[in-house]
Amino acid sequence: MNIGKKFFCRMYQFAFHIALPILPYREPEILKSTDYIADKIRTHRSGSALIVTDSFLRNTGGFQKLEKSLNESKIKYAVYDKTRANPTVKNVEEAFELYKNAKCGCLIAFGGGSSMDCAKAVGARAAYPKRSLDSLKGNLRIFRKIPPLFAVPTTAGTGSEVTVTAVITDSEKKHKYTMNSFPLIPKYAVLDAKVTYSLPKELTATTGMDALTHAVEAYIGRSTSRETRKLSKEAVKLIFDNIETAYNEPQNHTARENMLLAAYKAGIAFSKSYVGYVHAVAHSLGGQYNVPHGLANSVLLPIVLKEYGKSIYKKLWELAVSSGVVEESDTIEAGAQKFIDKVCELNRGMGIPETISGIKKEDIPVMAAHADKEGNPLYPVPVLMDKKELEKFYYAVADWSK
Repeated sequence: MNIGKKFFCRMYQFAFHIALPILPYREPEILKSTDYIADKIRTHRSGSALIVTDSFLRNTGGFQKLEKSLNESKIKYAVYDKTRANPTVKNVEEAFELYKNAKCGCLIAFGGGSSMDCAKAVGARAAYPKRSLDSLKGNLRIFRKIPPLFAVPTTAGTGSEVTVTAVITDSEKKHKYTMNSFPLIPKYAVLDAKVTYSLPKELTATTGMDALTHAVEAYIGRSTSRETRKLSKEAVKLIFDNIETAYNEPQNHTARENMLLAAYKAGIAFSKSYVGYVHAVAHSLGGQYNVPHGLANSVLLPIVLKEYGKSIYKKLWELAVSSGVVEESDTIEAGAQKFIDKVCELNRGMGIPETISGIKKEDIPVMAAHADKEGNPLYPVPVLMDKKELEKFYYAVADWSK
């Protein structure tokens, strides 16, 4: 990256860092069970609710538990269950039409980051019914309140239940874009561990590593605060201590609950301190090939950490010490390497691959350009890279053996 662009990126990031204390961040109210949603809907006098989910989750016990609670409380609701793994503009517009036709006044996102992102975008369209979704993308484009949003994470990973961000895929242009605005923070985060019991093992693994990526990128960036560093450390330790148990014992309530808490803490941390190039590259892979976000992050995380090199050794050593991976007597370089080794070990132990199939060489420059546009100048990464330098990550994760 040339000197002029580097200077602009760092000044832009510095401005956001200085403004952090006065930005209108807020945390959602936490509910411990979906049984409490109906009472809150009545409190808001919201009328009917639109539940945004997917077809698989609609048939799970957790969803049926939610429906039973709403039915018993005589809360009317409509269900949109066509959300894709990487929600599209079409998903949002279909759900918004249902929201209007059913005369809904609030939203319930039941699922992982995809359902929550889709519901956030529906909320944005409800707040701005005469504007296109494309006009609302980017940073700080949404100022009106969205309808009350209940975020019910069925995965412990995205942290979307507490973030300002929604990520939507433009299927025609084959790329993802982010919407970052404070009204998108859900009104309620429903951290009900029971609804995560049915999560398939592979998703327990990749969404858990997604949460780890949030915590790590928030910690190693250049816009941290005492609060976000503390939350990141706590999230990393919770994940290291619980992810394998949640993977191997799907109905271990304590492990599931701790993973939800870790995702929540990591979500707050990266909302305020941002993420980095792992996310930027992962989003471009999702937009181009529909690669699940958690999988892309899981594969990319150790590769990007190695590329940052010495610039993050001290911070990785700190995370390694606080999470019990190394002793304080270990050297900084050794501690950093052991932390990366731990990430790789978790990936291998849970069957997460080291590469991603389907990547085409001719697509790499376009994806790298999307990653560059997303990451620069916003993400306060340890080492700045332009689109040409970012191309190396696609080559590093590509599987051309087939």
